[in-house]
Amino acid sequence: LEIYNCVESPEGLSSVGLVSTYAMVSLISLLGNSLVIYVVCCMEKHKTSTDVYLMNLALANLLFSLTLPFWAVYVHSQWVFETFMCKFLSGLQEATFYSGVLLLACISVDRYLAIVKATQVVTHKRHLVGIVCTVVWLAAVLLSLPVLVQREAFVPVGETHIVCHENLTTGMEQWRVGISMLRYAVGFFFPLAVMTYCYSCTACTLYRSRNSQKHKAMRVILCVVLAFVLCWLPYNLTVLVDTLMRGNLIKETCTVRMQVEFSLDVTYTLAVLHCAINPILYAFIGQRFRNQLLTSLFKHGFISKRVLSTYRKGSIYSSTSLNTSITR
Repeated sequence: LEIYNCVESPEGLSSVGLVSTYAMVSLISLLGNSLVIYVVCCMEKHKTSTDVYLMNLALANLLFSLTLPFWAVYVHSQWVFETFMCKFLSGLQEATFYSGVLLLACISVDRYLAIVKATQVVTHKRHLVGIVCTVVWLAAVLLSLPVLVQREAFVPVGETHIVCHENLTTGMEQWRVGISMLRYAVGFFFPLAVMTYCYSCTACTLYRSRNSQKHKAMRVILCVVLAFVLCWLPYNLTVLVDTLMRGNLIKETCTVRMQVEFSLDVTYTLAVLHCAINPILYAFIGQRFRNQLLTSLFKHGFISKRVLSTYRKGSIYSSTSLNTSITR
């Protein structure tokens, strides 16, 4: 929720619709990402570098989804959780956003090295992967600090309800613009550029191999990139427009402001879906993940041996064609 000088408040999405969407996405994400973490942990000594990245990505998405119920309460009424929770949840959501997107870029580089460069020495050294993941999380925390510091629960001038928002003075508007531009560059353009380059090279390599199984894997890669772009491009374009308006590079009127705020609601809701889609794209379509999950269910007595043998048959990915872990 933004602070306006307009007489009319911006008309956003239905609070009931947002609450329902946040609840659904949170539930699916919690279940899906918990399964990914569980399956990767069950792999024990057979973890690859991609497995480690995927587990961290699942953790980031899971933590992100844990904040959604609180935002659901917020959009339904007002902020009721005091300033500490406002800062903590805002910082957590920012950190998991950055870590998730940066981890997507790391996965694309990992697959590029494994498939295009056929390099297994670097991608299979766990301590190097652990260092990369640590750097990603530290970078995510650092990038979230400005929001963590500036967010407060307060009642805006002329309003009656409590909001969780950056409490900035007039002279700090340029700070907000700078932070938004940083988020736009680091949180979208950089990882998108990395993913586009790495997956383009990977797709070309797989195509030249003239192997039908590898071509199916290439379609999975294209789906990964497409999902990322479809979920995050609309939101980031809207954020760019909002940032340019706040920097007085685009003329702002009450009508335009209300349209932008409505677009931010819609596109952010679309972006939130990505945390629930990730488990499907990066794990559920992989044979190794399915086999590991089915084996675990069989060991705990949830499925019969017949079901296990039936659904473990056949694979759309060969174990030697991709070397990309549970996404095989």
